[in-house]
Amino acid sequence: MENLASQLEQVETVAIAGHVRPDGDCVGSCLATYNYIKTWYPDIQVDVYLEPIPNIFKFLKNADQIHHSYESDQKYDLCIVQDCGDTGRLGNAVKYFETAKKTVCIDHHVSNASFADENYIFPEASSTSELIFELLEEERITKEIAECIYVGMVHDTGVFQYSCTSAKTMNIAGRLMEKGIDFSKIVDDTFYTKTFEQNKILGRALLNSELYLDGACIATVISKKEMEEYGVLPKHLEGIVSQLRVTKNVEVAVFLYENEDGTWKVSMRSNGKIDVASIAMKHQGGGHVRAAGVTMTGIPEEIISVLCKEIKEQL
Repeated sequence: MENLASQLEQVETVAIAGHVRPDGDCVGSCLATYNYIKTWYPDIQVDVYLEPIPNIFKFLKNADQIHHSYESDQKYDLCIVQDCGDTGRLGNAVKYFETAKKTVCIDHHVSNASFADENYIFPEASSTSELIFELLEEERITKEIAECIYVGMVHDTGVFQYSCTSAKTMNIAGRLMEKGIDFSKIVDDTFYTKTFEQNKILGRALLNSELYLDGACIATVISKKEMEEYGVLPKHLEGIVSQLRVTKNVEVAVFLYENEDGTWKVSMRSNGKIDVASIAMKHQGGGHVRAAGVTMTGIPEEIISVLCKEIKEQL
């Protein structure tokens, strides 16, 4: 697979889907692909399926066209899944993948097993959005498509500060800036600006935090009750684990929050020594060497204890 255009030949219907609880890279890459097809292939029917996205991304072109329900039983000629390591992470959109005549996967998760008919998987890439840039003809990347790609890159690189940022990443970012995007406003509005409620839940998470393994690991827990108390949803917890990670002398940050069904969403971030993707994969999760996640059951203290044992083995 060398470009997206070759996958669209003789195709009449396309579904685009990303992972559950979509983040900036998932939303940005999916909307970039959607807008590309809508703009340059008007005869193709294209639909994008994602769970409700954070409000900060709703300024992106055609964000209001995202399908949040999965009632349609349409079978598509092509299903493109993005920023998703396996079918289990597609949620209810998996049915469009399973019934499509052809499937394509574009992703940068090291845990991706190349599960589609055509796969464009590069774990060393900063983001799936960076890969989308590679697959599109640069002259066809409009300002609106550039905004989508830039959002995805900004969020998966922590504004170009994470180790996944390469010279190629920065070069692509510069070429996107030349498309006329308001890059500083995008960074401020989607990455740094937080609501009062988000700041309060971050404060609660920091107050709840504890050090483990002689200070090499920091972990914190936010319960469903606390989320209700502060009036926040899971999508408002973005950034908490990254704030934990920058604690001095810490090698790994672990953040747990309670799902509606009583399970726990676990996010892990590493400063380099620990491969958190391998730990997540042991529990049917996945991700990257320095950023991974998994859903686990049990008591939070016991979950943290299990993870600490695995972190200690690598230390």
